[in-house]
Amino acid sequence: MRTYSPGDVVVVPFPFTNRDTVKRRPALVCSPELFNKRTKHLVLAMITTAAHSSWSGDVAITDLRAAGLPAPSVVRWKLFTLAASFALDKTGALSKADRAACRAEQPLAL
Repeated sequence: MRTYSPGDVVVVPFPFTNRDTVKRRPALVCSPELFNKRTKHLVLAMITTAAHSSWSGDVAITDLRAAGLPAPSVVRWKLFTLAASFALDKTGALSKADRAACRAEQPLAL
């Protein structure tokens, strides 16, 4: 099983079930690597392009290339856990500046 670290951007299936139709969505790994290894689960934050709506605390991702994202996106502090085996791919990781912005908004993350 692949190991993920805080700040990694991964692709997960949504909805998080074994349905026939799923959408691939990016998410931010927030949990420490040791937790991920021990539990085989990830604590994730939603990443969205939702330009039509914003939440208090959204953090814009400024380095899309480092994160492996194709369009302007934000980290939305809608947290969830998911079995690490559901992570389909790692697209990249947040840059140091984007991690710092996330920590400033949500000190418990990353």
